[in-house]
Amino acid sequence: MARLYFFMASILALALVTTATWYNSQFVWVYLFICPLIVIGLYDSVQRKHTLLRNFPLIGHLRFMFETVRPELQQYFIESNIDAFPIEREYRNLIYQRAKGDLETKPFGTQRDVYRIGYEWASHSISSVEPLHEEPRVGFGGHLCEKPYLSSLLNISAMSFGALSQNAVLALNRGAKEGNFAHNSGEGGVSPYHLKYGGDIIWQIGTGYFGCRTEEGRFDPDKFSNMATRENIKMIELKISQGAKPGHGGVLPGAKVTEEIARIRSVPVGETVFSPPSHCEFHSPRGLLEFLQKLQKLSGGKPVGFKLCVGQRTDFYAICKAMIETHYIPDFITVDGGEGGTGAAPLEFSNSIGMPARDALIFVHSTLMGAGLRDHTRIISSGKILTGFHMLRALALGADACNSARGMMLALGCIQALRCNSGECPTGIATQNKSLMYGLDVEDKYMRVARFHKATIEGFLELLGAIGLSHPYDLKPHHIFRRVDDMRTVSLGELYKFLEPGQLLDERSIPSYMKKEWQMASPNHWRE
Repeated sequence: MARLYFFMASILALALVTTATWYNSQFVWVYLFICPLIVIGLYDSVQRKHTLLRNFPLIGHLRFMFETVRPELQQYFIESNIDAFPIEREYRNLIYQRAKGDLETKPFGTQRDVYRIGYEWASHSISSVEPLHEEPRVGFGGHLCEKPYLSSLLNISAMSFGALSQNAVLALNRGAKEGNFAHNSGEGGVSPYHLKYGGDIIWQIGTGYFGCRTEEGRFDPDKFSNMATRENIKMIELKISQGAKPGHGGVLPGAKVTEEIARIRSVPVGETVFSPPSHCEFHSPRGLLEFLQKLQKLSGGKPVGFKLCVGQRTDFYAICKAMIETHYIPDFITVDGGEGGTGAAPLEFSNSIGMPARDALIFVHSTLMGAGLRDHTRIISSGKILTGFHMLRALALGADACNSARGMMLALGCIQALRCNSGECPTGIATQNKSLMYGLDVEDKYMRVARFHKATIEGFLELLGAIGLSHPYDLKPHHIFRRVDDMRTVSLGELYKFLEPGQLLDERSIPSYMKKEWQMASPNHWRE
């Protein structure tokens, strides 16, 4: 639409100047001002590198003008003690640089307040080692898995087609193919855009069973099997809850249910679709595990796991007890944080529901250790993973791999316009508006995604080498430190207490603070 306005304004301006010149030749100098602007706007409309300029010819340059003075403005606000530039802005700039392949180094030392409570860092070693030249892969698949998967340490977190545009999905999946990492489909079903370039897919199944549902909204095993057995579907993830709105469910308005969306999600065209807050195919921890086993068989033996945002601790204790009793352990558990991102969450849920990612990761890892299950499953950490240090910290606290949504969106060119829920994303990422989608050039953006992934993995491996470690699984909580007050810093190993292997299996060794909840938890129902 902005391009149309530009072309109309250009034609009108030329017509007015031509008319004015016809009556008075002195107006001919105005061409010297207008014509260069029109040429710049026309070039903006056809270039492929900058989505904003492609969607908003000429006026998009205003953003880049402001960017040139950002460091000076940022320093001004820091000196004025005004928190107008959150720390995440620093990470955003880093992601842009990595995605574009620009120089990453920063002048003039750290700009962080190292005496601020909560400041964290990794402890390097005098005997640092040469960083690994190849990324170690993570194996997914237990003894019941017939088709194990070797995954990257960093993959694309769940984002559905429908929430994202087709060009965004195409760029993400082609980037995953280029960089040899996985792309989580999100719960909106596997679209043709997920499959076009053959990138590895983690198919997420939510409470709406989109892409594998009956007309009544129940799970359809035939539809599931037809898709899950495809070659580039590598793992199956059952979504119990997500970080931004756990226990909320969702509504897809009928106006957004186009023929394409309806076909992909197996829903009626033009009718409002409700995603329930919980699953209808099982109603207990034991039922959850039975359903996961069913998914594994129907997929041809691929790795199967579940994703959750931790809420009541007894719920997860109950799942662990069900694993112990049934001897079935999912191949992986994705732990999302209550601060997880989405464009369609109520404010109360975003701010006030769900355990934060770091606390949830520690809780899940420690509980699995205490239940004697940790060696038999993998943990994926999801929730604001943006840099190599974030990966380092997550793996030190118990994760085996990480998922990133914000980082990948920023690599695509997201400018945090915060219009994800309006369908008017100016960069063509979180929209179905074809005019805005036009600006997102897949050929350019897929390489940005691949470059961001590659540079972040390299940054992680360099940090690992600086600590003096040769393998990610050698990371421990004592390698990360945090300032807890003005005078004291402690390692995360000192700050957090982890259960010993099998500690929960002996009534006498269960810590007093969790004994009551552990005893209350039942594998046959979620709560008393």
